[in-house]
Amino acid sequence: MIADNVETGEMEKTLAEYTSIIDRCRGTFEKKMTDYGSSWRILRTSSLTDQIFIKAQRIRSIEEKGTHMIEDDAKGEYEGIVNYSIIALIQYELGSAEEPHMELGKALVLFDKYATEAKELMVRKNHDYG
Repeated sequence: MIADNVETGEMEKTLAEYTSIIDRCRGTFEKKMTDYGSSWRILRTSSLTDQIFIKAQRIRSIEEKGTHMIEDDAKGEYEGIVNYSIIALIQYELGSAEEPHMELGKALVLFDKYATEAKELMVRKNHDYG
């Protein structure tokens, strides 16, 4: 019984952290959609995986050097990986577009769809793996 309470408490903490991170990522996504539109719609999924790889390389560089010279820190790069990953899932579903226009509302609905699917997968895996 105590173990169940510990697991429940840990899961609640994990879900709160997940929600906080996704809210920050969604805010960045919405701001960039407002500033730049949906220019990412023309990208192929392979181009998006390249962007994710570049972010991962920068994280490694920051961690190995212990410092960075531009404003974006490793945390921002991790959030960029989240956003590029969600964008890649959207692109995978819709395919790249010749015309990059997508309404902000539709983009946010798709963002929320994939963020929710990721959260549900995390919950199932945490259950199975303990």
